[in-house]
Amino acid sequence: MTGSEESPSFRLAYVPGVTPAKWVKTWNERLPGIPLTLVQVPAAEAPEVLRAGAADAGLVRLPVDRTFFSAIPLYTETTVVVVPKDHLITAADEVTLADLAEEVLFHPLDDVFDWDAPPGEPAFERPATTPDAIELVAANVGLLMVPQSLARLYHRRDLTYRPVVDAPRSSVALSWPEEATTDLVEDFIGIVRGRTVNSTRGRTPAKPTADEKRDRAGQSGTRQTPAAKSQAKSQPKSSAKSSGKPSAKSGGRTARARTGGAKPAAKRGKPRRRS
Repeated sequence: MTGSEESPSFRLAYVPGVTPAKWVKTWNERLPGIPLTLVQVPAAEAPEVLRAGAADAGLVRLPVDRTFFSAIPLYTETTVVVVPKDHLITAADEVTLADLAEEVLFHPLDDVFDWDAPPGEPAFERPATTPDAIELVAANVGLLMVPQSLARLYHRRDLTYRPVVDAPRSSVALSWPEEATTDLVEDFIGIVRGRTVNSTRGRTPAKPTADEKRDRAGQSGTRQTPAAKSQAKSQPKSSAKSSGKPSAKSGGRTARARTGGAKPAAKRGKPRRRS
C-alpha cells in the first residue's frame, strides 16, 4: 500500500434511541485492523447523511426511500406515553389511544411516527425537538408519545411512561445506499444478522492462489481419480472357472466324476500259514 492510499475504515450513522454498542463490539473483535467510527445524527437527517456519503451505513428509523436505499429491518419498538409521575394515567399498567383523547399531546418537529398529527388535543405549539417536548411534559402542560428507547434516553426523575397498546410503532433498520454495497457493508450486515465469523454468506470467497492450488494438489497424494475408480469397478473379477483350476470344494466331486464314481478296492486279508 502506498502512502497516498487511505486506510480502510467504516463509518456507521445512528439515530437517537438506537444503541449500536453490541454490534460495534463484535466488529472490533472480528476486524480489529479496521476502525469503526460512530456518527450520531437526528432521525430526520439520517437519509441525507447517507446520500452524501458521510457514512457507509446507518441504523435509522423506517420508512426510507427504497428506490435509493437498501434496508434490513431489525426490530420494532413499543410506543409509550410520557407523563408526570403524579398523573392519573400512572394508575394503569398500559393505556389506549382512547384514554388519551382528552389529553394535550405534543407533536415535536422531529417526531418519528409516520402520522400527520398525534391523537388527543393539539398543543399550543410544536416543540422543535423531542427533548424540548420532554421539558414541557415536566412542566405539566401536556403529554408526549415516543418510542420506548427515547423515553429511556431522555429520562427524568419527575417523569414516567406507560405503553400505548394500539398506537403506531417505530421500526429500526440497517440502511445504506444500494449502489454502495461494499465488502465492509456486507461485513456489518453479517454482524447484525448474527452470522458466525466463518460464514461467507454475502461475501465472495477469495480465489485460491497458484501456491494454494499446488499445496492442495500435494495434499491429495495418490488418491484415485473418479475415472480410475469407475474403471476398476468395471473390470470383471478373476474366478476359479477362468483360471482353469477347480476350487477346493469342487475338487473331490470332479475327480469322482472322471473315474466313474468307482468305489476303492477292498483291502486284502493276512495270508494263512501253511501247516
